[in-house]
Amino acid sequence: MEGNVIANLKKPLPVAEGERGLRQSDAVFHHTVALPSLLDAAREFTDGKEIAAVGVSSRPTDREGSYMPCFLAGVSAANGVALGSDCKVFTFSHQCGHIMAALYSSDSLSLIGERFAAFHVSGGTTDILLCDPGEGERPFKIEKIGGTLDINAGQAIDRAGVYMGLRFPAGVALEELCVANTEKVEKAKICVNGLYCNLSGLENKACKMYDNGASKEQTAAFVIDFITRTLEKMTVNLREEYKDIPIVYAGGVMSCSVIKKRLSKFGSFALPSFSADNAAGIALLTRKTFLS
Repeated sequence: MEGNVIANLKKPLPVAEGERGLRQSDAVFHHTVALPSLLDAAREFTDGKEIAAVGVSSRPTDREGSYMPCFLAGVSAANGVALGSDCKVFTFSHQCGHIMAALYSSDSLSLIGERFAAFHVSGGTTDILLCDPGEGERPFKIEKIGGTLDINAGQAIDRAGVYMGLRFPAGVALEELCVANTEKVEKAKICVNGLYCNLSGLENKACKMYDNGASKEQTAAFVIDFITRTLEKMTVNLREEYKDIPIVYAGGVMSCSVIKKRLSKFGSFALPSFSADNAAGIALLTRKTFLS
């Protein structure tokens, strides 16, 4: 009941070499296949203990109509565990889980109950969110106030990485190449208008740069620099509009050490192990809701 994460079990889904992600039908299949072994592994931490509540991410965001089929696998497993334990299931959005994981791992839980802003930047999302205190079982009242107008930051990273022969997801490998770069990096013009940005041009520029003979290291540094400066400009614009609002950075892209070094002066970052993680945040939300 102390509110500490005692286990954080993960199993990456398999993506074929050269592919840039999974179709939803494949994602549902691989989630369904992976869940039994993870549930079995979790028994080490639950045997002899009473399960008071079960939480699950049931949708991508809290926006009306938000839906992806792959979430059905988790919802089914969560309901099965709850029935066997005679307890209640609490459902949250994937996005809320990311925000809570970031608050927890950055020692920013004190922001719950206050207004703050969150950047949720990943392969599937590049959003700026205004977070107000929620009601009932909804932990945050979330309003999207900015983000990408085309592809997501994580998509740009993965597409550029896969184009250079890296495996999907390419974020970690691209970061390693970026850090190893010793060549000058072109400061290409970014596209930011207020709290919104465009990132589709980055993919084209990076691929052309690599085709023209740039090294993987230099190309990776170009991609990371472009995204970093884009997020920095959006942060500056956010602070101009909302003054001293606290900012939390969440999502897999924000685990990049280069981005964190540049933007940490503006707000709090989740630990890398929690940046790309959503399940721990869902567990923490479940505890908070169950005890309230």
